[in-house]
Amino acid sequence: MDDTYDEDCDYLFKVVLIGDSGVGKSNLLSRFAKDEFRLDSKPTIGVEFAYRNIKVGDKLIKAQIWDTAGQERFRAITSSYYRGAMGALLVYDITRRSSYENVSKWLLELREFGGQDMVVILVGNKSDLVQTREVEKEEGKGYAETEGLCFMETSALKNLNVEEVFLEMITKIYDITRQRGLEAKMDEKPINILSGKEIHIVADEVTTTKNATCC
Repeated sequence: MDDTYDEDCDYLFKVVLIGDSGVGKSNLLSRFAKDEFRLDSKPTIGVEFAYRNIKVGDKLIKAQIWDTAGQERFRAITSSYYRGAMGALLVYDITRRSSYENVSKWLLELREFGGQDMVVILVGNKSDLVQTREVEKEEGKGYAETEGLCFMETSALKNLNVEEVFLEMITKIYDITRQRGLEAKMDEKPINILSGKEIHIVADEVTTTKNATCC
């Protein structure tokens, strides 16, 4: 996997990982970018990021993924990193109810500093720890539906749905970006569309999981 900037990429998408400290954001990132999991992972200080190239249809996308610190003392500085972000994974720990209860605070901050069209997926991480679960899947799914978010549960340790949740986000960002491009072209140069005809976009070639719940 290439972790450097690639001049041949068609798009560069900035996305962020947000949520309380200790919910597994850094391990989700390392699992997706490098297929690694660190049992001794320490809290992120400030911001870290990684790159990964993703093929969507015939386009090569460079995903620039920012891992933001979840500690309260870093909240002020992380707000600036929402600027320019096109997507976010809002992560909580299914075994720590307090991290789920804080999701609303993170979402409020995200909507204050993030863009209007930002793709947001609510992620219940550590789904492998079923014996110590404190937040049921249906509860997280219901909250996501209420707030108009996508939803998925993941396990960075077992590598469950990690690839899928990132691909889901990147594909949706690409769809929005492509639609904007089509609308911009239509605004620049009027074209004739026959009455009753619709423009259909060919589905992307990236396979996304059926476990995702989206608005």
